[in-house]
Amino acid sequence: HSSYHPRNSIQQLELPQRKAALIVPAFETLHYRLTFPKSKAELLSMLDMGSLYTFRYHVWPKGHAPTDYAKWRTATVPYRVAWQPDFEPYVVVRRDCPKYDQRFVGFGWNKVSHIMELDAQEYELLVLPNAFMIHMPHAPSFDISKFRLSAGYRGCLQTLREEFHQDLSRRYGAAALKYLTAERSL
Repeated sequence: HSSYHPRNSIQQLELPQRKAALIVPAFETLHYRLTFPKSKAELLSMLDMGSLYTFRYHVWPKGHAPTDYAKWRTATVPYRVAWQPDFEPYVVVRRDCPKYDQRFVGFGWNKVSHIMELDAQEYELLVLPNAFMIHMPHAPSFDISKFRLSAGYRGCLQTLREEFHQDLSRRYGAAALKYLTAERSL
């Protein structure tokens, strides 16, 4: 088994010279105890046997669908993907990238807004062919319970999203329109 570290990709991709967000494909298990796969091949066989799933595929597939897991299965080099509404991958970025928007604390829209801003700044979204992460089951967070149970919380989040869209329009002009139209057509 070859040990893999994203650092190798970072060097090969000459990350310091380009604006790129490296996407680490996310999977999940419903088992509390899991022998972590030692390689991509092992992960793929666990996926085929049903002991792993692509992250949140049964609750929120839009969050990770643009990663293009079908392509990832056979990919050997990083590949570029396009931004889509509600995309919220886990990324490795340079420290000088745009910061998270601090309006989005708790549950909802922190990763989505961050990826949107990276895309607005024309970061390439590159999926790493040999990296992966696995989400383990845990009790729901206090914040997601608030989101599910409180219409007030959801209303506030909606207001913050609208503010965020306005800020994007101010900062990025016409280029930011695609985010708003994508949002409206959902």
